[in-house]
Amino acid sequence: MLWRRIVLSATTALAVAATALGVAQPAAAAGDNYVALGDSYSSGVGAGSYYSDSGDCRRSSKAYPALWAAQNAPASFAFKACSGATTGTVRSGQLNALSGATTLVSVTAGGNDVGFADVMQTCVLQSEATCVSVVNTAIGKMNGTLPGSLSGLYGDIRSRASRAQVVVLGYPRFYKLSGNCIVGLTENERAAINRGSDTLNGVLAKAAANAGFTFSSVVDEFTNHEICSSDSWLHSVAVPVYNSYHPKAAGQSGGYLPAFRSVA
Repeated sequence: MLWRRIVLSATTALAVAATALGVAQPAAAAGDNYVALGDSYSSGVGAGSYYSDSGDCRRSSKAYPALWAAQNAPASFAFKACSGATTGTVRSGQLNALSGATTLVSVTAGGNDVGFADVMQTCVLQSEATCVSVVNTAIGKMNGTLPGSLSGLYGDIRSRASRAQVVVLGYPRFYKLSGNCIVGLTENERAAINRGSDTLNGVLAKAAANAGFTFSSVVDEFTNHEICSSDSWLHSVAVPVYNSYHPKAAGQSGGYLPAFRSVA
């Protein structure tokens, strides 16, 4: 099931067996050279406390890569994730931080390839039927063109960082169904958006396994912290608008950080 942690690693058979038994993998050594790649879910949009030199990438000191680095003191840390990144722009603009010395990589990418922001805007502003239709169109892209794009990105990561453990993180389910939202999207729209998130996570998990990377879902961590729950770790429609449908600081520290830490 997509909301169970899927850990598919090409490290050793022992590590796979330990994961299957629920045994935590060892913490990364302080000597790691860590590179954080990806989109806004890795840069920390929605968490605030953005580094002044990160501009529109909005890299946050409260994002999971910065939190992990602060806790583990790696030998080096390159924070390259950027708001709005696609698999293509990660390939063209972020991979220069990788090298043969890189030992740990994290990445979130794929949501922007299938037009996530446009889907959410359509669902907020237009009819239920239109919302469900654009979600289904995005799911078609997930199953159609996205696997090839992910394969290209993951291949480039491996070629540049041949020694690294690579962790692919997924996306949360956005809505708690039958939750406490009184206004906003309909229950059918919320269910359709969750179905899109589940599909995307499945595509990411399969692509990561094919590349010999580790996939870590965040769905378990965000369960009971979705929009429409009593303690949401995700922004709904927000001001500034770029925060909308992104994790709050609590979602980075309570959701993404544990999901990454459990396998890194």
